[in-house]
Amino acid sequence: MHFDVFNGDADGITALLQLRLAEPKETRLITGVKRDIALLKRVESDIKMPHFAKENVSVTALDISMEKNIDALQYLLNEGVDVFYCDHHRTGSMPQSLHLSTLINLDPEICTSLLINAYLSGQYPLWAIVGAFGDNLWQRAETLANTLTLNSEEITYLKELGTLINYNGYGTTLGDLHIDPAELFRQLLEYVDPFALKHDLESPFYLLRAGYAKDIALARTQVPIFENDTCRVFKLPAKPWAKRISGVWSNQLANEAPHKAHAVLTLNDTHQDYTVSVRAPLDSRTGADIVCSQFYSGGGRAAAAGINTLPKTMMHLFIETLTDFYA
Repeated sequence: MHFDVFNGDADGITALLQLRLAEPKETRLITGVKRDIALLKRVESDIKMPHFAKENVSVTALDISMEKNIDALQYLLNEGVDVFYCDHHRTGSMPQSLHLSTLINLDPEICTSLLINAYLSGQYPLWAIVGAFGDNLWQRAETLANTLTLNSEEITYLKELGTLINYNGYGTTLGDLHIDPAELFRQLLEYVDPFALKHDLESPFYLLRAGYAKDIALARTQVPIFENDTCRVFKLPAKPWAKRISGVWSNQLANEAPHKAHAVLTLNDTHQDYTVSVRAPLDSRTGADIVCSQFYSGGGRAAAAGINTLPKTMMHLFIETLTDFYA
């Protein structure tokens, strides 16, 4: 049995799309909302089930931090499970095992879909471009697009598609999303060419486009709760639309003011804490992981990071930490 374990955002989905278009395989899909990254625990739980046949088990892990999955990964390797791990997040101390093969690059200008594109020698570059746009690597996406002589209208469409797939991954639970990421992957796998979604009025592109338009309109009515020369901080209510739009809107804010760091705090359903999205200034793309890692449940990468649960009582400390770092 093979497990495909992947982040439910644009980067994770498009990385797996490239792999499975190139190497079709019957697999068990393990994914979730974007912030649900400790996914190898689910594979570990399956393997520990009574009567599970452990022979010939293998795993592909895409776009999930090794640091956040290290215990489950070590268990799988100890059980003789072959794991291919491709990612661009913090790794922590990487295990040494003959059962582990890795494709890891922590450069802030790289993402998993671009790594897989190189791994496959550019078999499905259009999907890699979609993933890079979704991961807010617009310059890298446009550079790759220009090697394919795409026109401006085609590039704009791929940017929109990447944004919409990424948008779909944000939420506290799967119920907040328009489409379960596993189901979205299955639907997208029917389209070898991403442009085919635009020509199919029944494709998920149009469902996500309609939802996004409503949510971003609400986000754009918000004003910063804090702003100075280096940072902007916004706060969103405990509403499904706010959970869905928080990450993609953070990317848009970063592109609108590339010299500033941005944070979007979304109130959780308990009204006791926030989910936080942080974007480093696009001019430098450093420090988001350092800021967020100072708080429990925080982590990510240099350019983009987050905190799953920031108590309301720590909001001012977070803003102080953010502004001090980027001062």
